[in-house]
Amino acid sequence: MKKRMAVLLAAAGMLTGIFGLTGNAEEEEDFTVGICQFVQHQALDSAAQGFKDALTEALGERVTFVEENAQGDYATCTTVVNSLVAKEVDLILANATASLQTAATATTDIPILGTSVTEYGAALQLENFDGTVGGNISGTSDLAPLAEQAAMVKELFPDAQKVGLVYCSAEPNSQYQIDVVQEELKALGYACEAYAFSDSNDIFSVTSNAAAECNVLYVPTDNTVASNAELIANICVPEGIPVIAGEESTCKVCGVATLSIDYYELGYLTGEMAVRILEDGEEISEMPVAYAEDFTKRYNKTLCEKLGIEVPEDYVPLEEE
Repeated sequence: MKKRMAVLLAAAGMLTGIFGLTGNAEEEEDFTVGICQFVQHQALDSAAQGFKDALTEALGERVTFVEENAQGDYATCTTVVNSLVAKEVDLILANATASLQTAATATTDIPILGTSVTEYGAALQLENFDGTVGGNISGTSDLAPLAEQAAMVKELFPDAQKVGLVYCSAEPNSQYQIDVVQEELKALGYACEAYAFSDSNDIFSVTSNAAAECNVLYVPTDNTVASNAELIANICVPEGIPVIAGEESTCKVCGVATLSIDYYELGYLTGEMAVRILEDGEEISEMPVAYAEDFTKRYNKTLCEKLGIEVPEDYVPLEEE
């Protein structure tokens, strides 16, 4: 009996050493998540914060972030992404289209989640994109219903003759939005002209030409536009030219109205996807791109009053900074 008891105690000691006091065979895993944000502006900042909050709430101190901002420079973006790949992070958040394109080129092994990306098919040059990228890429889209954005022009400015569409030609998602909105506006009876600038160096001259030739301007969800929204306001407001914006942070500075999504919630949704990949082992190759579900008509009260624009009752004022 004593020998049997000794054997049992020894076995119990071995099991305790293997499984620990809690009986778990494995300790919970820690993760390092890299974030490459292409440029600094409110929409992308909010998306990044929502992403981090979702992961932190789910994983606590088990997640560490390596966060870098490319400050709108494509060469810096490449350096940032290559650094994250070299660090062998467990997952990369590509915040904005340029970050997604760079990350997609840099690695086919590390899971990549995009956010603040409008259309993945256009961004990644995918033929017959069906909603799932496949491989090591998925994420969330900030695409608002473009037909409804065009309808806002008709609702607010029914007597306008010509609409100018101002955008950065270096951003493929901007080109996609302009192509769609232009066709929608033409169907509504407007004359339209696209005014493209290649980078921030020629945005002043291009926007000035558009303001001189058009009654209303439309700017899409575009990182270069967002970073130069104050410049656009300085051109358009003195001339009395209203701007319909593709997203809220731009509208707060230079626009009169927008069909708005919540970028914090979009980032949070992306963070939940990351948890499913890291913690639950879900295959990113099978995860379809997720889209914002709630859209709100919002207006810039200060600019609307300055330009004498009356908005319908279903428009909600933007929160002023």
